[in-house]
Amino acid sequence: MTSPTAPTINSAGISAPQFADILSYLQAQYQSIYGADVYLGNDSQDGQFLGIIAAAINDSNAATIAMYNSLSPATASGNGLSNNVQINGITRLVSTNSTVDLLLVGIAGTTISNGVVKDTNSIGWNLPTSVTIPSSGSITVTATCATSGSVNAAPATVTSIQTPVYGWQSATNANAASPGNPVETDAALRVRQAASVALPSVSIISGILGAVESLTGVSEAVAYENSTNTTNANGLPAHSISLVVNGGDATQIATAIMNKKTPGCATYGTTTQTVIDSGGVSNVINFYRPTVSNVKIAVTLHALTNYTTVIQAEIQAAIAAYINNLSIGQSVMLTRLYLPAQLNGAADSLTFEIVSIQGALVGGTNSTTDIAIAFNGVAACLASNVTVTAV
Repeated sequence: MTSPTAPTINSAGISAPQFADILSYLQAQYQSIYGADVYLGNDSQDGQFLGIIAAAINDSNAATIAMYNSLSPATASGNGLSNNVQINGITRLVSTNSTVDLLLVGIAGTTISNGVVKDTNSIGWNLPTSVTIPSSGSITVTATCATSGSVNAAPATVTSIQTPVYGWQSATNANAASPGNPVETDAALRVRQAASVALPSVSIISGILGAVESLTGVSEAVAYENSTNTTNANGLPAHSISLVVNGGDATQIATAIMNKKTPGCATYGTTTQTVIDSGGVSNVINFYRPTVSNVKIAVTLHALTNYTTVIQAEIQAAIAAYINNLSIGQSVMLTRLYLPAQLNGAADSLTFEIVSIQGALVGGTNSTTDIAIAFNGVAACLASNVTVTAV
């Protein structure tokens, strides 16, 4: 028979009685021994003693539940989750530096050792230890920001060569940098663990995606496949695959794609890497880096009692945060902005009433039409690009 003070494990998982139920049980047992007239109030010595025992049992139950939950990646947290995911061959991501793909142009055969390129903000980006310009006269490499944390760099802003080498002519970034990340959260690690189990999957595209998502520095990736005989609506050629990858080293990404894709399957994208397979054969692998689509939003509202500029800033920040959390290829649906615009129901939402929300890509004309994002794009929004007008 199960003890009324002990945890219970069944098909629904693990559960344990509450502290109050444990204390009531102990009090009932105590009175059954010493008599129902025994006073066990909180101000009595016997009552306090039973409270200490009940607290000890409750703490033990909590530890048992935590231990049970730590056995599954779905419920584990902290170090328990970090230990669990090692079974899948992955580890919790530590904080990372931003990275950017640089196109280096120069004389064939030129070797660049410990090269550094600065952006327009005078922040240095370190090239791989040694880079050799191939016969084509250009090569794309992934540079790492010398400053840790989330450092942004817009396209064509990382161009200033700080370590000149004879034969190295220019450097530029066609795409925006992939910002660095803080230590990986439990929620993000659970998502990556779920993706990692797709590595040995029957579906080739799932296996490729799982391999890429497991790489250090990759914060998001999506995969597209065109199995038809004609170019599809996204412009992908017949019988090709295309990945859009945010973050991570370009060479490692290309290698993961090469190792997982089927023979004869073409890859497509604007980032090109040449990687060598185990047989010494060169393979040209293409994929996309997300193209950032900057968005602007215009909110019109009625200001009510206690509405202030501080609340206006909260609205701007909430809308920008929502848009910046959208996935690759996900369009900005304006009707869904009403929830963050209403501050998700917080108390300050009672100080105003939303009249309308319009938006567009920066440089475009605001309207009530949803903002379409390309399959290889990602929406981005600065709080300063959210205008709030009180009428």
